[in-house]
Amino acid sequence: MSQILEEVLSANQNYAETFGDKGKLPLPPARKFAVLTCMDARLDPAKFAGLTEGDAHVIRNAGGRASDDAIRSLVISYKLLGTREWFIIHHTDCGMETFTDEIIRGLLEKSLETAKIDETGWHDIGSGPGSSEAYFIDWLTIGEQSKSVYEDVKRVRFHPLVPKNIPIYGYLYDVKTGKLIEIPQATEIGKVQ
Repeated sequence: MSQILEEVLSANQNYAETFGDKGKLPLPPARKFAVLTCMDARLDPAKFAGLTEGDAHVIRNAGGRASDDAIRSLVISYKLLGTREWFIIHHTDCGMETFTDEIIRGLLEKSLETAKIDETGWHDIGSGPGSSEAYFIDWLTIGEQSKSVYEDVKRVRFHPLVPKNIPIYGYLYDVKTGKLIEIPQATEIGKVQ
């Protein structure tokens, strides 16, 4: 058993011992909203949005991007579980800004091993085999944060399965201060229509 596995199982044991009434929480989120944000370990949506178990849906992926799967989750959140407001929150200093689709595809084509970054960019340190399957994925890399928040809010707002009566807010989380910074043009396009 790895040390990480041991630590996780031990932490879970401690958590389960004080779980209390959380097993009685209803399936729909109590505060009726959903957050789409990045998987970055520096972000704790429960803390920056004041959440406890049962409050809201939190959907996380690389960059907090409005991928097809993220939109699928948001639609289910609304249609079947009653959320009424959505937040799309990207963040400063995001790893998705450090590469392009071409870079990740090239790295994966050479090797499936972990790559490294230095002052000259990303480098593959593994040896093959790689895979050309990377060319079939839209990696949704980020060139400029406020623009990507706007693009994602717009993509969600005009998706044919998203109702026009749900407000969608666009924000950027500052990893240096912990503050949420509104992207006004994103929130504007996300207004109820």
